[in-house]
Order: sequence, then C-alpha cells, then structure tokens
Amino acid sequence: MLAIDVVSQKTARISLADTVYSQVDDGRFRRAAAWRALIPIFGGLGALVVSALIAPGIVAARPAGMESGAPSCFVTGGGGLEICRDGSEAEGVLIAPAPCAFVRGVQILRLPRTEAPGPIQTLFQGQTPIASRRDEPCPERRATDSRDGGSLRTGRTFEALVTTLPPTADRFWVDLPEVRGRSRGWSEPTPAAEGIGPRDPIAVAGRDWAGEAYSYVFLLGQERVAAADDSDTQTQGRRGRRTSDRDDPADGPADVRRRVQIEARTLDFQSFEIRTRTADGYGLAWTPFAPGSGRREPPNPAAVIDEAGKPVASACTAPAFETHGLAGSISVVDHTYHYVYTDVLPEDCGLAPEKRRTALYLRTAQDLSGPKVWSTARKLAGPLPPGSLVRVARAKGMQRWAVSYTCQRPANAPGGPVADICLQYTTDMNLDGIGALTLYADPVEAGRSPAYLGLRSGGDGSGRYDRSAHFWMTDAQGNLDTPSIYPSKAGFLTWLDRLAPTASGRDTSSLYGRPVYWATWTVRRIGAQ
Repeated sequence: MLAIDVVSQKTARISLADTVYSQVDDGRFRRAAAWRALIPIFGGLGALVVSALIAPGIVAARPAGMESGAPSCFVTGGGGLEICRDGSEAEGVLIAPAPCAFVRGVQILRLPRTEAPGPIQTLFQGQTPIASRRDEPCPERRATDSRDGGSLRTGRTFEALVTTLPPTADRFWVDLPEVRGRSRGWSEPTPAAEGIGPRDPIAVAGRDWAGEAYSYVFLLGQERVAAADDSDTQTQGRRGRRTSDRDDPADGPADVRRRVQIEARTLDFQSFEIRTRTADGYGLAWTPFAPGSGRREPPNPAAVIDEAGKPVASACTAPAFETHGLAGSISVVDHTYHYVYTDVLPEDCGLAPEKRRTALYLRTAQDLSGPKVWSTARKLAGPLPPGSLVRVARAKGMQRWAVSYTCQRPANAPGGPVADICLQYTTDMNLDGIGALTLYADPVEAGRSPAYLGLRSGGDGSGRYDRSAHFWMTDAQGNLDTPSIYPSKAGFLTWLDRLAPTASGRDTSSLYGRPVYWATWTVRRIGAQ
C-alpha cells in the first residue's frame, strides 16, 4: 500500500492534505464559495510571509468597559501578566483539506539543527491511506470504522514556511480494507481484523542531554474490552451527541473500547519504529513499521507501561467512537518529562459518555525508551467539563507553565457563550500551580472562562465556532516556541474547526475536509514599559 500523497504526478490528483491554502483575512468564510476562491500556495512564499506581517488586524480588540466580562486584556500569572489579543494579532488558514483528507492536532516542532530532519517538523493526525486507481478522483470520506484512528503524518519545513502546512506523508497507520460499490465506485471500510489506529500524536525529543538521537511520538489507540471484564457495561450501546470524530454511525452491536497510549521512535521523522512486545508477550521490542501487504502484517503496537506495570489506559470504557481520555501534552523541564493530560473521573464511568466529567492528571518520566515509562497518575485539577482538552508547556522565555484549554466565552462576552480557546499562566514552575488555576467559572459543566483568547477565524457564518484538537508550536522538548517571523509573540496556536465550510461546500463529514487555522498571542508583564 502506498500513502495517499505518493501518487503519480500524471494524475494531477495531489491530496489537499499536502496542498496548502493560506490566506490572512477575517477567517469567517461564510460561504463555501469563499473556500473555492482560495489559491493553492505552491510557491510565492515571500508574498505569503509579507501578507502575514502587514495584514490588518483580524481579531477586533475587546475595549475595556465594553462589558464587564470582556475587557481588552485579561490578567493571569498570579496578577503579574496580561494577555491581549487585539488588532495586531495575526490569524489565518493553515490548511483546507480535500474531502478525502483531514488534519487534526497539528504540533509544529522546532528541532535544534537546521539540516534534515530540521529545522521544523509538522506532525498531526491525518487520514488513513486507502487503495486508489490513478484515473479516479479523491473520494469523499467519513470516519465510520473505530479502528480508523488515521495516520501519523509528518513533514519537514523551513522557518519561512511555518505559517503554512508543508508537504507531508503518511508514516504509520493501520491498514483498513476497502470494497468498491457498484453505484458510487467507493464505499466506507468494512469491519475486519482488530487493529489500533494512531490518534492525537505528541512529539518530544529523547534524552538529547545524554546524547540520545531518537525523538519519540506518543499516540492513542483503542483496545477492545470484553463485556464480561468491563465495569461500565451499562454504557454499552449508548449513543450520545457527537463527541468524537465519528460521522453518522450505523446502528449495530455495542463495541466497547478503552483508550491506550502507544509509542513510536524515529531518527528522521520519516521512518518509525513502533513499540511492540516480543513473541512471548513480555519483552519490549522496537519494530520498524512497514505497510501490510500479502502475508506481511505491520507491527501491532503495545500499550505503554507505567512504573506499576499497568498499561497507560483511560479510566472508563465506552462505545468505540465515544472513548475519552489521555489527550494532552509532554514537556521536558530539568531533564524530566511531564505528561499532562485529561481523563474521565472514575466515579463518572457509569454516566453516558457525553456527560462524564474529566480531570487533569500528571505523569513523569526520566527515560522514554525503558520497559516502564511513566510514573503512576497524579491528579492536578478537577472536575473539568466533559470532553475538555488541556495542553501544558513551559512558557516561552519565562519560568512559568502555560496552560491552554477548550472553553466557552462568558454569556456577556461578544457573541455570547461561543466556543473559544482559553489560556492562563502560572506564577512559577511549581506543578501545584497548574492545579491552583481556576480554569472555569461556576458552574464548571458550562465550560465558561473569562480567560478566552477571542479567536475569530472559522465558524459556519452564523456565529457558531468549533475549536477542536488545538495544539501549538514547541521546541524539541515540548515547550512553547514561535516562528522567527513572530519573535515578540508568546505562542503560535493551531486548531481544527469542524463547523467551517469545506473546500467542496458539502457537509458529508464533520471531520474530513474541514479547515485548520492558526493564531498568535501576546503576553506582557504588568508594569513593564
């Protein structure tokens, strides 16, 4: 099997997951026609960078006094910092994928060297490759198979390209069978042998201070849980609101799953070795990934083990497309890896998946290559609203933690309680300071916070927005960084909007074909000149 982007140029059918549409404008794109008006950027990089630097402000300032809950800036960091997003902050489109592609959880990673694989790698979860014939167009797709976690995709770029998505390629995935329908020519994957698909990648350097050359990527898979062994059998067969990337699932027998963490390592971000088990099921092995073909099967990832000898797995099980937990970030400080993530509160496992509250957890590690990687989980904060996504990293140029998280604007904010991304800083590097932050106002279940960034890009044109799978630019050790074209900015954010119009103008999928955006933010010390 070949990755989607490895197709003959004669077909002129380049996947738009590898084709960049970039534009700095108001980001609203009220009509699908606006997407079709965008111009593919294969060259003309200088114009792109200049336009990003001189474009007028995209996010309107929130003037003090406009309303009590929406000042122009908000204070964080124990009262010592102020975050402002006014007309000087840039936003734009990172990519508008084709109907057969998606881009989710984009981490832009600065490596310490300029030669390959540096200086910058872009990593994200994309579509699983499918079989294709050269004379056929890119087919519209939907996520209908729970094994289809997608493919890990990576691409190398240079500093000036950081505000566009570079050409990328599939690196590893789980093969899914394809069958051809008589009328449409294409159909969705059909159930087959069990597999684990990679989701929500997080990249971080190995022990480079000790001379290690490997970088590691942690991802999430799903393992099937036998009903007899499941403490949450009452959740089997529940169908809640859309809380995942699944689209219009067909009714059928309950398929109960649990999330598990899987791991890969690489020297060049092109070829990967997958953490597996030896034939006896006990030893650790690193197995090169090769797509399955004929009798050769790709390696089946083994769950990462913690110091107690237990798999790093989500607290609760759920139907296949409704699992939650373990998504987060990894940051290296003082030669220690800090894995901060959300998971469902165990006491909520008996509730419907969309009603389960979450909490913020911490695990640490000294070496990512050993048989037992992470410490046992330590709760930092909670409860948090259902489905919360939180990222934590050391702030750029400061001895503080930066914490970004999904949120809703307060009811008295411009536009009312619409989806946004919130951001706060701690007072220092004490990990307890993360838990001391008040992420949400009461009632917590509403997910509202005054620390919202006021993002304006995306949306469906009627005032509704979706801020899914946000991530940011980091250095090799997972801590905040920014492109050199934005040296004074505090961060570079990316996110998916599953409500924004697709390039084709069709709403077949809430995931495939949906655009990804980027934005910057500024933080200053209060009292600084």
